[in-house]
Amino acid sequence: MHAPRTRVQRRPVHGVLLLDKPLGLSSNDALQKAKWLLRAEKAGHTGTLDPLATGVLPLCFGAATKFSQLQLDAPKTYEAIALLGATTTTGDAEGDVVERREVLPKQVTPERLADVQQQFTGPIRQVPPMHSALKKDGKALYEYARAGVTVEREARDVVIHALKLTLVQTDQAQSAIKMIVTCSKGTYIRTLGEDIGAALGCGAHLTFLRRTDTGGLGVERCVTLAQLEAMPEAERLAALEAPESLLAQHMRVTLDGENAARFLSGVRRRGNWPDASAVAVFGENPPALLGVGHIVGGELVPDRLLSPLEIQQILEGMPHSQASGTLEKL
Repeated sequence: MHAPRTRVQRRPVHGVLLLDKPLGLSSNDALQKAKWLLRAEKAGHTGTLDPLATGVLPLCFGAATKFSQLQLDAPKTYEAIALLGATTTTGDAEGDVVERREVLPKQVTPERLADVQQQFTGPIRQVPPMHSALKKDGKALYEYARAGVTVEREARDVVIHALKLTLVQTDQAQSAIKMIVTCSKGTYIRTLGEDIGAALGCGAHLTFLRRTDTGGLGVERCVTLAQLEAMPEAERLAALEAPESLLAQHMRVTLDGENAARFLSGVRRRGNWPDASAVAVFGENPPALLGVGHIVGGELVPDRLLSPLEIQQILEGMPHSQASGTLEKL
């Protein structure tokens, strides 16, 4: 007989796990696995990565979920390989080949690549792919695509902040383009690869996609699910970064005790501050993140606030201090 499965005892966890998402796993599957390993009560991710893609996926726990939108809106950097000479139904290697074309030397000269690189740098318009999670009449586009239905999609404005194209050879001696892209939210790298292949005149589809940075959070700071799983259970919380790691681009304001209490109650504070659209607000004693706001005309206006309980749990390191006791009950 199998031993009865022990029910995982959830606990309040506050922080950010910078995950290096593995190949073949959906963003939500990766989130649920990390949430289970940390025994966290509340969690959310900061925008999806395709199962085909690997790399930076910040996962937010507890109080950090209040700031996840900031990462959704942040610029992102990707490395990708676009195989030339073939287009597919999905724009990547998971789809069926639609058309094959010969790749001519004149199509991939350094001069031609430089022209195309310039053409796709800056503001561009993209038609979202059918194999995407965008909704049309309450239904995801990929659901239509799986049913063999193509629906009309409007082109969307996105910004390619930086783009570098390099001609490379695959292991099978096929011509491919290595792309390093920094782009705005809403950019589809699969579509960018397809459009670059079309501009070169030979077609292309993605065979590799890795996100290396999102909003200044780089892949070198990430941990893998395998690394997290291999850690002793009591040490996994140490893999989390503080919620304020999502606020590195914010101006920092520190309030004394009375002003901190009023700010936490949602009351605006006055001070000798310059106008700022994004402010991370901290208490002075104890030093703790209170929330985010903005400053206009010398007034600090609260936008998203932590609760007193969340602040207390973060200060006390509540999950850390209880971990050993909880473990003994499992």
